[in-house]
Amino acid sequence: MDLNALIAFLHKGGPALWVIAGLSVLTLALVLWKLWRLARLGAWARGRVRTAVALWCEGGQAAALEALARGGDLRARLAASAMGALRNPRMDRDAAREETTRVAKAELAELRAGLRALELIATIAPLIGLLGTVLGMIEAFQALQDSGAQADAAALAGGIWEALLTTAAGMAVAIPAAAALTWFESVAETAQTDLEDIATRIFTHAGDRGAG
Repeated sequence: MDLNALIAFLHKGGPALWVIAGLSVLTLALVLWKLWRLARLGAWARGRVRTAVALWCEGGQAAALEALARGGDLRARLAASAMGALRNPRMDRDAAREETTRVAKAELAELRAGLRALELIATIAPLIGLLGTVLGMIEAFQALQDSGAQADAAALAGGIWEALLTTAAGMAVAIPAAAALTWFESVAETAQTDLEDIATRIFTHAGDRGAG
């Protein structure tokens, strides 16, 4: 479909179809940005932090911190923060736990950035499509009323299918947006579970903070 044909197609659906087209572009941009962001945050990186936590549990606290110094993913940052807080002589255990919780919340907030926008698109795209269809149906039946006894069934059918375009388009945008949202949320939930497990293991095996 060339540009002129695309513009003609959008005109058939009216303003609602133009809005949905804009939402489709925004959805694609959000999904690509989110994938890039998750990769930069290290949403799927686990190997380095597993090694570091294992060293910590075995009593090699300095070695564990050294292993984490080379990692830039969110799990490594949480583990380094928890270990550093526990080894800080100016922090008691409760203060260290509070600091670890603060870092975990910040990492999860970064991980979930942009999800509300996808949720909004998945919610409003079908509604905009339905609104466009209702307005199109009203217009079609008004034309039928004005034509009176000379009503053209083919013209009426053409008006109805053009009105239904917006409903189909709205669903076509909402379905992938909802699917992407569900997957991104599952990634965030997995990361949250991992962060909780990492923090629990670090605090459980804290031992002597001056060791290692």
